[in-house]
Amino acid sequence: MSELSISMIVPVANGGATFDDCLSAISRLVPPPQELIVVDDESTDGSGARAHAAGGLVIRMARRAGPGAARNRGAAAATGDVLLFVDADVLVPPDTVARVRHVLADQSLAAVIGSYDSRPTAPGLISQYKNLAHRFVHQTSNPEALTFWGACGAIRRDAFHSAGGFDERYVDPSIEDIELGYRLRRAGHRIRLEGTLEVTHAKRWTLRSWLRSDIVARAMPWSALLLREGRVEDGLNLRMATRVCVALAWTALIAAIVSVPVDGAGFVAAGAAVLLAFADLRLWRYFIELRGVWFTLRAAPLHWLYYLYSGAAFAIVAMRHVASRRARGVEPA
Repeated sequence: MSELSISMIVPVANGGATFDDCLSAISRLVPPPQELIVVDDESTDGSGARAHAAGGLVIRMARRAGPGAARNRGAAAATGDVLLFVDADVLVPPDTVARVRHVLADQSLAAVIGSYDSRPTAPGLISQYKNLAHRFVHQTSNPEALTFWGACGAIRRDAFHSAGGFDERYVDPSIEDIELGYRLRRAGHRIRLEGTLEVTHAKRWTLRSWLRSDIVARAMPWSALLLREGRVEDGLNLRMATRVCVALAWTALIAAIVSVPVDGAGFVAAGAAVLLAFADLRLWRYFIELRGVWFTLRAAPLHWLYYLYSGAAFAIVAMRHVASRRARGVEPA
């Protein structure tokens, strides 16, 4: 059987110096992809020109359309058996193409996704926490993945086109990859989460950008997608253990708020907080091993905040969903 040909597709919108690092990492791939396609989503910083100088086929979007539309344009021009999508703020190790080929040698798989590694380049508590927590989820999840991941994910070209590609209604970076994964699974395709397919994330997060991305661009549209699908599967950020932690975090917060007027509420808050801390022991050990105790103590409140806003986002979207169905005369399921 002939070796799978790989078309690497990178969407970029004002990638800056990080994109230069991305291109440099791609130039060190052994073996290299059959072709590198960079889709310039109306950059004004010369990202497209730098990609062209690096040997990539550059496609320029006529207007800013978002990463989903940019990836679709790249896929339409690709000739490889496999479409390997990589974000412009990701640094791939030299063996990335070889690993993708190795995994997709299994003909029963339509796609493979990877994981961030433990060496995010941006310093600071928020950036380190965000990237390492994301990696923890991928590294500890079921290899039989329930969805796709656009930062480093590969799909057989025929499966991608038969599924209809990315949903271009997501103009800002959002859950366009997750939504595609749901359609792939619904069509009977298998997706492998390969923990050894690790890439370095070079994105810098601030508290504001983290909360805006996670709440507005991910938690709320993902909640809406789950309600449309009518089911919540046990995988990645939706694992049952995570849902229990969300319930514990909200129990602790509400009980603490009412602890003065309500007798016994303080004990409930303390009990829920203790259970929440113990529920994440595996995560705390992971953080301590990688960054030490001081980092872990500072990261814990951020992780509890994650539980709180995730639960709040789902509740808000669920209430809107029910109100919308009632307004249309449809009884809630």
